[in-house]
Amino acid sequence: MTVRNPYQSYQKQAVTTSRPEELTFMLYQGLVKYIRLSKIELQNKNLEGSHHNNLRAQNILTELMVTLKAGYEVSDKLMSLYDFMKTRLIEANFNKKVELFDEVEEFALELQKTWSDAMKMNKTKI
Repeated sequence: MTVRNPYQSYQKQAVTTSRPEELTFMLYQGLVKYIRLSKIELQNKNLEGSHHNNLRAQNILTELMVTLKAGYEVSDKLMSLYDFMKTRLIEANFNKKVELFDEVEEFALELQKTWSDAMKMNKTKI
């Protein structure tokens, strides 16, 4: 008999019933979360934990990259930004530099806030 984790069930339900813009926001939230966790683990000298969380952040960036619609200026700019952020996370993972995590976290927080603001503005138009 499998015991279900209620939090995991809630998360799965939230993902399967969310609109695309909400899913993008969840990705930004996860990106910030895993960057912060990776940075904390690095500061605590837990290199394996830092590496694991860094890879999760990189995977989120990859997901954001593959969901962009090509042919739009904003998509091209976001692709460049995501690529830059992913490269910096790889460097942070390799060089073990908290400053690189800080740099990427700033971009991730700005993206999260901008997306949140856009969602709020869109709701007021409806």
